Amino acid sequence: MELRDERLTSYGVRLLLKRDDLIHPDVPGNKWRKLKYNLVEAVDYGHDTLLTFGGAYSNHIAATAAAGAICGLATVGVIRGEQHLPLNPVLSAAVANGMQLTYLDRTSYRAKNSPDILNQLRHDWGTFYLLPEGGSNELAVRGCGELPRELNHGFDVIACAVGTGGTLAGIAAGLEPTQVALGFSALRGGAFLSRDVAELQRRTFGKESGNWRIEADFHFGGFAKKTPELDAFIKDFKERHGLTLDWVYVAKMMFGIFALIERNSFRSGTRIVAVITG
Repeated sequence: MELRDERLTSYGVRLLLKRDDLIHPDVPGNKWRKLKYNLVEAVDYGHDTLLTFGGAYSNHIAATAAAGAICGLATVGVIRGEQHLPLNPVLSAAVANGMQLTYLDRTSYRAKNSPDILNQLRHDWGTFYLLPEGGSNELAVRGCGELPRELNHGFDVIACAVGTGGTLAGIAAGLEPTQVALGFSALRGGAFLSRDVAELQRRTFGKESGNWRIEADFHFGGFAKKTPELDAFIKDFKERHGLTLDWVYVAKMMFGIFALIERNSFRSGTRIVAVITG
């Protein structure tokens, strides 16, 4: 769908939304794209349990729980930090879909991929198919790389929110030579994500595509944080376009797009696609 907004018209920019959030109510957008080939591999290798990592507000945690329930797989979520009760809506949804939760203190969580931590998790939970934090691995990148082929309209720039980099890595690799991908970090200090995106592309495709960049100044305080300015933007966007933006990821991306447009960062006539991941 194309946004009709006088703020766009005055700069000669067209902005279209890719409503990936409508793929599935519980496994939306990039979450499904990241999970689908991993689910196939887990089943093909005979696994009956998925284990993954995330923060207390991780959409990936909730989506993994839902996907596991749909596919008949048990799920374990390893959550950063201490347990807080009652559970927030994200973790409550995961538990409702059968996910078992366990917690790692922040120091241990930073070492979550170490042999010691993984061996302890295998001791505690048995054999499992391991999904990385955010679901971003080579199979996830390939899944996200299919998105550009689904777009019927020509475009110059495609934008997405960035948490772990897998979505941006895949989308950028699926573009035509004249197109570029623009990622908006939802994390404070998100410049490090450029390294992660490049590494994901090298591991998946053997090389970097070189047609993307990350904007790191629209995090509004960091992951799962927001400000009155972002709240006001979300409210105004809902009033103008009838769509409530997810405040953890999508609203920060959309705010950034409008801010860059107002800074004349895009030439007149530019066609931008914003991926609404949900």
